[in-house]
Amino acid sequence: MSRRVPARPASLPADRTTLQTLAEQAFSRTAGAPLISGNTVGVLRDATENYPAWEAAISGARRTIHLEMYIIRRDRVGRKFVNLLAEKAREGVDVRVVYDWIGCGLGPALGLFAPLVAAGGHVRTFNPPSIMSALGWVRRDHRKLVVVDGRVAFVAGLCIGDVWLGRPDRGQEPWRDTGLEMTGPIVAKAEEAFAESWRLTGGTPDDWAPPPAPVPEPTGDVHLRLIPTEPFTANMLRLDLFVAALARQSLWIADAYFIGTGPYLEALKRAAAGGVDVRLLLPQGSDVGWTVSVSRSLYRPLLEAGVRIFEWQGTMIHAKTAVADSRWARVGSTNLNLNSWMGNWEMDVAIEDAGVSRTLESHYEEDLSRSTEIVLRTHGRGMVPGPSASGAARPAQHRRSSRRVVRTVTGVGRSIGAAISGNRPLENFEVAPLVAVGVLLALVAVVGIFAPRLLAWPVALFTGWLALTFLAEGWSAWRRGPPKDGP
Repeated sequence: MSRRVPARPASLPADRTTLQTLAEQAFSRTAGAPLISGNTVGVLRDATENYPAWEAAISGARRTIHLEMYIIRRDRVGRKFVNLLAEKAREGVDVRVVYDWIGCGLGPALGLFAPLVAAGGHVRTFNPPSIMSALGWVRRDHRKLVVVDGRVAFVAGLCIGDVWLGRPDRGQEPWRDTGLEMTGPIVAKAEEAFAESWRLTGGTPDDWAPPPAPVPEPTGDVHLRLIPTEPFTANMLRLDLFVAALARQSLWIADAYFIGTGPYLEALKRAAAGGVDVRLLLPQGSDVGWTVSVSRSLYRPLLEAGVRIFEWQGTMIHAKTAVADSRWARVGSTNLNLNSWMGNWEMDVAIEDAGVSRTLESHYEEDLSRSTEIVLRTHGRGMVPGPSASGAARPAQHRRSSRRVVRTVTGVGRSIGAAISGNRPLENFEVAPLVAVGVLLALVAVVGIFAPRLLAWPVALFTGWLALTFLAEGWSAWRRGPPKDGP
């Protein structure tokens, strides 16, 4: 007589606490940053809100001012901030500035920071050219961070310059941008991030004038992650992919220089195909003009998958924000391109709070009212992206001829890849730049055949530079000797 074996009971679903713990672990490992509770956050819109908040905090400083900034222009706005910092340094406040040498251009060499240094402030250059690193200098400190007295921190997409306030004399409106003002325990993480940047520029922990501030007491109930990324860590790329996979209802993104990688584009397409309201708000014109052409070469597959794309009709939208499901958001300096995700030092804040997320959504909806939606329309043999019938025509873009050349030559990397690999059909607007590059390569080939020395000299100079770099690095390593605890 056979005996019936009872079926094994199904596993019970994990309780809510376990699921929350797993989600927190996944987010922390993906972003490389812990969740910090007990903070207050203010969303600051454009320079008209960010700059006054920065100035008020700096003016009220009693102990320290730490400023890490990609761009500080040698213009009216830049000089105003430098003079304010110099005034606080004369009062005895410990003022430290880290600036990027590419972002600030010739301003420092022309005396931009002279008043601050004369007043006793400390200024350091991030990652300048060095014989020790032939190509390492191309990696940029793209962060925008202000920390005052270990009490309040600001993280933003905007830098310091006239363009963020607009140039009425040139008919240019203020740039659209977003920043955060934060108090609470998260400020200690901002101080740690600045200290690491200071160390990378040659400073040491011992040269801080006052003792480190204690971790600030809780000031609110907002949960945050401060994400200071470094080259090749890809923290924000992993987080952006993770959020695109987790979004259930909506994912609204604004970006200034959108050149999404294949995996990220696929993540957006799959989210849209799964019923998520995915929107991209991008500039119709840019200070880096060629990026617009490259961005537009990505539109068609996204539109076909159901992603909605809008182009900002103002002078420039420079914000880097994302909001998902009215519960999660991020604001910071990371653009959605490989250079930002993998090549730069960046600073972003991930926010897990419904109130802040709804504020950012409200701003996003207002921005859409000043934007044109891009849709697929019939053209010739197929569908191509273009402004919606109800959208306003794009304003004429008055660019210098040199910018047009740069956009034509350098904005076709993706087009060249598609032409070589055949991984996607080319758009009609990609024909001219591809022909231009083809003609240029043909000219290089002709020069190589009939005047090889013209090509040999640049190659020899570059390889010589690399040789000096390797020899200098080897000499430096030999002088340091083996580690003290090594063999």
